[in-house]
Amino acid sequence: MRTRTLPLCGTVLAVLSLGTPTEVAAQRTVKPVLHGRHWVAITGKPLGATAGAMMFARGGNAVDAAAAMLGATATMWDVLSWGGETQALIYNPNTGKVIGVNALGVAPTGATAAFFQEQDLRYPPQYGPQAAVTPGTPGGLMVMLAEFGTLSLEEVLAPAIQMADGYAIEAQAANSIEREQERISRWPYSRDVFLTHQGEDREAPDAGEIFRQADLARTLRMLIEAEQEALAAGKTRKAAIHAAYDRFYRGDIAEEFVRGSREQGGQITMEDLDNWQVYLEEPVMTTYKGIEVYKLTTWVQGPVMLQALNILENFDVQAMGYNSARYIHALYQTMNLAFADRDFYYGDPYTPPEEPIEGLLSKEYARSRAAQIDWERNDPNVGPGDPYPFQGGENPYLHYLRDWRSAPISAPEASSPEALRQREADFYLGTTSIQAADAAGWVVSITPSGGWIPAVIAGRTGIGMSQRAQSFVLDPAENPYNVVAPGKRPRATLTPSLALKDGKPYLSFAVQGGDSQDQNLLQFFLNVVEFGMNVQQAVEAANINSFQLRGSFGQHESTPGRLLLHESVPPWVRRELEDMGYDLTIRSLTSGPITAIFFDTEHGTMWGGASHFGEDYGIAW
Repeated sequence: MRTRTLPLCGTVLAVLSLGTPTEVAAQRTVKPVLHGRHWVAITGKPLGATAGAMMFARGGNAVDAAAAMLGATATMWDVLSWGGETQALIYNPNTGKVIGVNALGVAPTGATAAFFQEQDLRYPPQYGPQAAVTPGTPGGLMVMLAEFGTLSLEEVLAPAIQMADGYAIEAQAANSIEREQERISRWPYSRDVFLTHQGEDREAPDAGEIFRQADLARTLRMLIEAEQEALAAGKTRKAAIHAAYDRFYRGDIAEEFVRGSREQGGQITMEDLDNWQVYLEEPVMTTYKGIEVYKLTTWVQGPVMLQALNILENFDVQAMGYNSARYIHALYQTMNLAFADRDFYYGDPYTPPEEPIEGLLSKEYARSRAAQIDWERNDPNVGPGDPYPFQGGENPYLHYLRDWRSAPISAPEASSPEALRQREADFYLGTTSIQAADAAGWVVSITPSGGWIPAVIAGRTGIGMSQRAQSFVLDPAENPYNVVAPGKRPRATLTPSLALKDGKPYLSFAVQGGDSQDQNLLQFFLNVVEFGMNVQQAVEAANINSFQLRGSFGQHESTPGRLLLHESVPPWVRRELEDMGYDLTIRSLTSGPITAIFFDTEHGTMWGGASHFGEDYGIAW
């Protein structure tokens, strides 16, 4: 097998392979650990983290801070916007429970498999108004704030409104606009917002230019008006925030969103917005060496990390050696088993058929999957297992399983250098992450996404529409649980994480990066638990990525045996892996930017970590 070395800019600390836990934990980091006694706020942009710090300075809790960071990063188009989706885990210190927040949009009226197949599409489109599901982030933010925050919507949205009035745009977003100039120019409202220098050589804003979004600022102020009117009428804080929610999803904001969407070819109706709701739900959990790890359930890919931990618990991971060939092989094979189950069994739990989550998270099922690993070579034909017997049921889709791996997923040109670069770009698509915690014990982990540049802005709302419908499938033989239908959520990649140890918060962690998210978070978790890294070492450490899973974007390609390695992995490890059937791609960056908080119960403090590349940043006090 040949080795591809593809250049990628960025400064990355080389972490030695084959090190003992003590040696690995001694590695120096590029960024320092954030130490906080009172609070920690981390997100995808420095300005976003500042918005969180402003809420703490006002006396708010971690939920208030997280909501402010969500509003700020959505306003900054930090690989998401206000029309995208929000998914969160919240630890409530008053109950000792972890709560899931499901604010993922649904497919609109008319979005059926037949509708897209009639357009000769294999999947819903990747861009444009027909890629949209209903907006979830506004509802998610307001429900979280109403239920668990302490501040008003006016206070929490103040940073976002100031930014919509005009802020100094950073190079990352400005250059994304320029790269996507052609697509943006197709949609009139997007063109007016993003292309601030139409007709010039560079039509996008320059880095540092004041970027203004008058329509978005007006929309956000309309939410504040609804809250203030409700308060003036004697409503409670919570009811007033819900009045703003109603204005967005049922009032004049909704009407303009629907008008602007449909004018450009979208399908979202007033009924779609009215019927949509945020769910506060019980997350799923597994234990790894006594640590409770919480994820959202099958409407995202979160359970895949829990499945992987269940499989790896059958092996002595630490004895394999950090980033040895055996360790990398164990990770790759484990992830392939778990992701094959994701690709077939995960879908919206609020619509039939019912996903077999009990069986998928069974320790006995994990042992049966672990026994399938070939320790000598990569298995390019790994497929979904059958979890139904492990929950006392019978699998209704065995007829699909028999032919699942043989179904063609990769396009004929998928192995060309250009196709691989696009595959990798799609693989890491979208998302930011938000971590917040306070001394009172509130902890919040969020991975919001959707409506990233190039987004279709819906009318004069300033709201960029989601592109999440592309994660549906049209053929039930591919995944009978995730076939597009009106009112249904696509199985998304977004995956916040919380871990408890001895009943107390231990880790809060998340990452951007599409299908790589739970791969990177699995390795982050093992870095801390098995290899003794502190939180900053763990977010900076070298990762591997498998591309054997079926992608969640574009044409959902799979590339069996393709393995992304960090450039610090030594030649002898690379040769071993090539001999095992892997096709290596070497990079200087091997994950999206991970953000995390570690809770130091011995000293009663918090340790914050944010990757040393990208623009993710944190503030602590």
